[in-house]
Amino acid sequence: MKKILYITNGIKGAGGLERVLSIKASYLAEKASYEVHILVLNNNNDSFFYDFSKKIIIHDITAKGNVFIFYKSYRSGILKTIKSINPDIISVCDDGLKAFFVPFLVSKKQPIIYERHASIRHNTSVGIKGKIMKTLMQNLAKRFSKFVVLTNANSKEWNTPNCQVIPNPLSFFPDKSSTLENKNVIVVGTHSYNKGYDLLLHSWKTVVEKHPDWKLSIYGKIDAQHTFVKMANKLGIDKTVTFCQPIQDIQQAYLDASILLLSSRTEGFGMVLIEAMACGVPCISFDCPSGPGDIILNNEDGFLVQPENSIAFAEKIIVLIENEQVRKEMGKKAKQNVKRYLPDNIIAQWDQLFKSLLK
Repeated sequence: MKKILYITNGIKGAGGLERVLSIKASYLAEKASYEVHILVLNNNNDSFFYDFSKKIIIHDITAKGNVFIFYKSYRSGILKTIKSINPDIISVCDDGLKAFFVPFLVSKKQPIIYERHASIRHNTSVGIKGKIMKTLMQNLAKRFSKFVVLTNANSKEWNTPNCQVIPNPLSFFPDKSSTLENKNVIVVGTHSYNKGYDLLLHSWKTVVEKHPDWKLSIYGKIDAQHTFVKMANKLGIDKTVTFCQPIQDIQQAYLDASILLLSSRTEGFGMVLIEAMACGVPCISFDCPSGPGDIILNNEDGFLVQPENSIAFAEKIIVLIENEQVRKEMGKKAKQNVKRYLPDNIIAQWDQLFKSLLK
């Protein structure tokens, strides 16, 4: 039985990376006959938000303090874990800069994969600092045996010959679908500037001026400053917007909704898109770098809108609100088109990649 070691950050949160890793690692352990290990950082043996297979072996390392103490603890923890389990393949699932240095921390005995879950723009700001960071990351990407991204658009961001596209697998594919008759619109994602909730709320203000009986539910970890909660109050739309904490049974929330919105400035993929589509819910998303354009077939199973164009975003929401038949046709096509992301299809691609690297 081949051993796989995933190196990641803490996985007790409710983010997309944690969800995807729980699906993928559990499938490999339960159905693909791999011995799966996950090395988590500063998890303090806490419980996980998502369910991981009992067959998965979790290793927890602690790394804190200044940059030098952190690096020493991080490197020591990785080397100790690798020595104890002797994995056949190492896969790094961490969108932070430190992950790019893993090939320098370990020997070249095992193939090392990097799994990129975010657009390169997520780490690179504007100006000279951003350009330096982008160049550094692109050069470091070449050090891995394979550099795996989630969409074709993602692959164009990386100037490296070892790049390969493998999308995320679906979390679920229920037999039933949303009726698309409830006056509910759903958004799923943590409160942050990158998720574009400022753009979303301005769009929603336009929508509810015309359709005040429709409601918007936003599921995600709320920031400490309650930035967007305060913004909804300031815009006078707080009675039509509900801010909800993350929930495990998000599937039911999709099934109760009639439209999903994705207002992000950047995305590595857009897991919420395929989850909503699996529930027969049409999606409206900004065509941001670098995921939604690969998932949504514009004007067929959803709408793609010019990035950060709140006016156009509102217009598309109104189109689906006012045209129930269009909504239902798009929802039906969405459920059919999203089958390409079923776990059997996606994990087969990972299995093939692992076997090719082990030859």
